[in-house]
Amino acid sequence: MNFVDNRQSSFALRELRAQFGNRRVLVVLAGIGVILGVVGPYRTGEVMLAAPRIVYWMAIVFVSYAVGSFTVAVLGRLLDGPRVPPWARVVAQGIAIGVMVAPVVLVINWIVFGIVPEGPPAVVEFVATVCAVTLVIAVAFELYGDTAEEARVAAPAILQRLPVAQRGTLLSLSGEDHYVRVRTDRGEEMVLMRLADAIAEAAPVAGLQVHRSHWVARDAVAAARRSGERAILTLTSGDEIPVSRANVRAVREAGLL
Repeated sequence: MNFVDNRQSSFALRELRAQFGNRRVLVVLAGIGVILGVVGPYRTGEVMLAAPRIVYWMAIVFVSYAVGSFTVAVLGRLLDGPRVPPWARVVAQGIAIGVMVAPVVLVINWIVFGIVPEGPPAVVEFVATVCAVTLVIAVAFELYGDTAEEARVAAPAILQRLPVAQRGTLLSLSGEDHYVRVRTDRGEEMVLMRLADAIAEAAPVAGLQVHRSHWVARDAVAAARRSGERAILTLTSGDEIPVSRANVRAVREAGLL
């Protein structure tokens, strides 16, 4: 059990580093922080000047996003799934992350203002405010990651398990131990799940399993070549996927070889 927890934590840290290394993610987070700093919710507009208020809210946004992303990854993205409507997933995710982030924000407020909420009503108001902020972040990134064209096309559920910046055209799935390497035209990510479940979530993308450990999208195959009794598929990303001897015929019948 500890092994699984450590693998999930490592995966969460890798994902977090990747997201904070993405300039677009940083721009969106900074933009949200500036907007909240200008608006000054939770009476911060009354007790802080404009400049420190913007810095304060940017810190809240970045910390909330970091804690929220790590929390969702460690929990195995339990809020994601093909049966959950997108709007319901975003709302549930925003609120759930808010509850997890609230204690962290409480510490920041104690450091900045030297105060903590007094009494149940103040605590409820505080948690509600934090949940509202994390919900704004969740909605902003959901809208930021989808174009109008993508919204009209049913996207495979597996993409919901990836960081927003990597939710592109699905190329392939590869099983590695307890994880699946999901490749898109925007990068790749390791997801804790079985390959069979990942393939089921790849629908409606047309593809086929070419090896017990590999599945490819048909449109992602740029070239193919024989290798003895087996074959090698080259994806549009440049990655090479092996075809097992038992699957060569199916690949040929699909017009990929």
